[in-house]
Amino acid sequence: MAASLATSAIYRYWKPPFSDYVIDLLNAILGVILFILIVLLISFLFRPHQMRMLNSIIAAIRRIAKGDFSVRLEGFDKLREFESIVHSINEMASELGRMETMRQDFISNVSHEIQSPLTSIQGFARALRKPGLPPEKRDHYLEIIEAESRRLSQMSDNLLKLSSLEAERATFQANRFRLDRQLKTVVLACEPQWLDKDIQINLDLEPVEVEAVEDLLAQVWLNLLHNSIKFTPHGGEITLTLSRGEKHAEVGIADSGIGIDKQDLVHIFERFYKADKSRTRSAGGSGLGLSIVKKIVEIHQGNVSVASEPGQGTKFNIAVPYDWKLNS
Repeated sequence: MAASLATSAIYRYWKPPFSDYVIDLLNAILGVILFILIVLLISFLFRPHQMRMLNSIIAAIRRIAKGDFSVRLEGFDKLREFESIVHSINEMASELGRMETMRQDFISNVSHEIQSPLTSIQGFARALRKPGLPPEKRDHYLEIIEAESRRLSQMSDNLLKLSSLEAERATFQANRFRLDRQLKTVVLACEPQWLDKDIQINLDLEPVEVEAVEDLLAQVWLNLLHNSIKFTPHGGEITLTLSRGEKHAEVGIADSGIGIDKQDLVHIFERFYKADKSRTRSAGGSGLGLSIVKKIVEIHQGNVSVASEPGQGTKFNIAVPYDWKLNS
């Protein structure tokens, strides 16, 4: 249209010695030329803005590469060609920032947990050097050193176990076994602990067969039962139940212990989290046992939940699929 108007104006002054076909062809060629010129003009006008945007994206990526995960790109809403890239960069920076925070918290927690037993070991080892120390005190100090050394060893084992469970390359061998028999075996393995506190153990176990990683599930029941024994007072009771659900074997471990505050329940499966710092420290806990429980249950595509009130005891509910296949 613009080409036709332009040529018509020219032809008013100079009558073209061309046929109508040639005129139409010239109009088409001129139209294409005008279109290209307009596109080039628009591109030239917007190119500096696009380059500024590209430079902003490149600068953001460089900051992220140097460890600055607070980067957020704004003002790209009107440029749809950059919208997906900007969204991906912002999401990546946010996720990397979250992972960095978790890494720093993890290092801080490990350092704190290791420092406490090391301080005790160092202090009581120095006390053993005192001349004329009574034998009973010497034995007491040695018992503390031994207990703190065991605590360090257990923490190391738990950290290695968590690392192995979270590694994508980890391989597990599933087999079919009776879950009710496994629970009875775990209870018998813990017999010295619950007998020492005169705790009554109640079992209500249906015969249930599952296909799972036997050693890993045994670790779940051991960790939960040890927790229940640890926080159940002398003369209390612990009840283990096993029933058949529609798709899952459902295990319950309930105790008459001291219970957990509501604000702590949402955190108890986090690494190093302790509902009562002083209580778990004196009991030798590291705050890793329940993290291991949750990870193992998740590996089996099951779920674990907890219900508790202070002074009313605690109950863990675990659902495990009857048939679990590797990489299912």
